[in-house]
Amino acid sequence: MPKSCDTMVALPSATKENQTIFAKNSDRPATECQPLVQRARETHPVDASTKCQFVELPEVTTTYRHIGSRPYWCWGYEHGFNEHQVVIGNEGLASKYEFDSPKLIGMELIRLGLERAETAAEAVTAMTELITKYGQGKFSNDQGVRTYDNGYIIADPKEAYILQTAGHEWAVKQIQGAVGISNVYSLEEDWDRLSPNGINEAIAQGWWTDTSARFNFSEAYSREADRSVGSGAMRRKRSCAVLSKYTGNIELQTMMALLSDHSDGSKPDEPFQTEILSGTSICVHHDDKGEGGNTAASLVAHLCDDGSRLPVYWCSFYSPCLAVFLPIFIEGELPQVLAIGDETPSDDSPWWLFRQLSLKLRLEEPELIPTVQAKWQEFQTQLLTTAYEIAKEGKFLIERGCENTANQLLTRYMAENVETMLETVRGLLSDVEQSIEMAAD
Repeated sequence: MPKSCDTMVALPSATKENQTIFAKNSDRPATECQPLVQRARETHPVDASTKCQFVELPEVTTTYRHIGSRPYWCWGYEHGFNEHQVVIGNEGLASKYEFDSPKLIGMELIRLGLERAETAAEAVTAMTELITKYGQGKFSNDQGVRTYDNGYIIADPKEAYILQTAGHEWAVKQIQGAVGISNVYSLEEDWDRLSPNGINEAIAQGWWTDTSARFNFSEAYSREADRSVGSGAMRRKRSCAVLSKYTGNIELQTMMALLSDHSDGSKPDEPFQTEILSGTSICVHHDDKGEGGNTAASLVAHLCDDGSRLPVYWCSFYSPCLAVFLPIFIEGELPQVLAIGDETPSDDSPWWLFRQLSLKLRLEEPELIPTVQAKWQEFQTQLLTTAYEIAKEGKFLIERGCENTANQLLTRYMAENVETMLETVRGLLSDVEQSIEMAAD
């Protein structure tokens, strides 16, 4: 099973255009389909409840419009964003806990945070209150669901937070500048807030004995005693080094390149590595049998705090280095085809088409990878121009009360881009298959 995901954020002080940029690679089992879905804002009765995978909890009066990237079987999301520019992504962590009783799944907390918050701070409050009451983490279950503790970055246009968890306990730190997190506990003594029982629980378990020192959350709860080694530590070193190097000049393309990076982290400051190599990197690839783990979906959220445009959410399927980041606007209607996909491979599912492209390129025609990447880059360059023109036009319409016109504009724009993407990926698959047939002859 893969044990990798990477999330990062650069706040306005760290970016070239003084706008927050959030990024996330969701790394999952190589054949676990992860479509993109949109949920409308809803109003709920006072006595309504929310049924998650294992836990049922009281519903709130209003749940906000949002878009999430979800493993096909899961109620929650690996990452997502809502109508208020709140964006959240998670990482799997390993604490010392193992429970027999059901808890919330970490991905469910992402959806709950998006549904219930207008700011990153509100999302932190909503999520930590649910964690304290219902818990999350590794617990036994009869549904074959792999469970684990979680770390999150929760951001909006003005601020961002790291939230790391262990069972019912948690620690929060407000982010300054730019930072990355991975599958390793990183909140040590530098937390800003702790769960109400966080220190006492660690003492009771015998996990914290130096009561005269400032409490070290990671030291107390992490299963890994040495958090400076291992895949998660190396990938975190890499993302933090890149963000530090570009601080003050971080752009959208910086984050896209970082999500597509193949450095193993042994040289954290090295230039972006575009060649697909064996081993663990931020852009994760399946093995030579098409198995193991792979980046399932990616997000770069380009938020906006000055009212000059709408936020643009760049979403990619499967390996970002072999795909294109599509601009998504939550103010429009997400093309329904992006939500297609389950456990069965299907040519109707964009996710499965990109999985198929990766398989054929990596296992049969690797020499065509540069050609495919160049084709996607041509399309990406067009999108990087047109998306921001549309973002400004959409904002102009909404400010003048023309929400329906803006919705139609954004919906049509997304539909056209998805159609082009699907035509392109099917054309590339056909070209690769022809090359394979020619080689066989």
